[in-house]
Amino acid sequence: MTRIKAWPLRGSGLSVTAAWPLTRQSGGRARSVGGALAVAMSTGLLLYVRRALLRELRQARKVAGAAQSVVLRPLPPRIAGLEIAAARLSAECGATVGGDLYEVIATEHGVRIVMGDVRGHGLAALATVAAVLGSFREAVHDEPELSGVLRRLDRSLARHLRERARAEHPSAGPAPDTPVAEEFVTLLLLEIHHDGDVRGLNCGHPWPYLLEPGRLAALSGDDPLPPLGPFPLPADLPPTDCGRLAPGQALFLYTDGAEDARDGRGRFFPLPALLGEAVRARPPHPRALLRNVFTGLLRHTGGRLRDDVALLVLRNDRLPRAAVAEPPDRDACGSAARARPLPRNPRPTRHS
Repeated sequence: MTRIKAWPLRGSGLSVTAAWPLTRQSGGRARSVGGALAVAMSTGLLLYVRRALLRELRQARKVAGAAQSVVLRPLPPRIAGLEIAAARLSAECGATVGGDLYEVIATEHGVRIVMGDVRGHGLAALATVAAVLGSFREAVHDEPELSGVLRRLDRSLARHLRERARAEHPSAGPAPDTPVAEEFVTLLLLEIHHDGDVRGLNCGHPWPYLLEPGRLAALSGDDPLPPLGPFPLPADLPPTDCGRLAPGQALFLYTDGAEDARDGRGRFFPLPALLGEAVRARPPHPRALLRNVFTGLLRHTGGRLRDDVALLVLRNDRLPRAAVAEPPDRDACGSAARARPLPRNPRPTRHS
């Protein structure tokens, strides 16, 4: 006589089946031996499945991290005289894919910066980030005006959402009435000219802070436009004049996860107070500033963020115009021309 029993493995879709003989002579001893054998087999198979799932999870995280690093590529420490530091912190433990985005590119029109936050998380948010950043990296070189860059990003986002809607709901036909429901992107565009003049366009994103030793101020007080996605852009898009970024000053850009972070008692993170303390008596150093803010965020929330956070700091390290030495005059051959001092007792030239 043979006894057969199956044990389902929770969460794996598999089951362990064991069979052992039962004889009248063996009685309870045979049943106990068979049960021990079945437990040993199920334990071994559970360990094998667990290791396989962990390997797949590590591989998936590695692939997701590689995709994120390609889309949201690391920024160089300096671009066109601006010292740069940027970093992001995920709200989910072990997560590597998020919806925050930033990029800094030097163009013939000035250094152009984008900072944004896509609603949601995961691969869908990463795909939207890729669509926005891909369009930005092309448009900043092609469009002479910042408004043209924003319109290009708006069209790229709308096209991406239509394609996602078709993929998610193929029965809706070639042109569904509504794209992905409730999808939007908050976006900030900045343009820094060589003389330090700053212009910006803001679609539902927090304005940056202007930092210098002993001073903290908002870059602009203008009301932002609605986020990209739900509403069309207005016909007229004049950029906001944000003043001048003087040598030694810095801009602190962030996503709303930094301001909205709360502690256990529901109190918001005091970002302006921390920034003001950081620049009270010393010039803002980008990397040190990021470290202080992230440390304060984790301490304030007890290490439990509810939203992703991205930070970007740009400091103007360009020398003032008065400190830049004028280059020497050059002759027609391109060599430096040096003037000779006049002789004190000139004599006429004799020709033989």
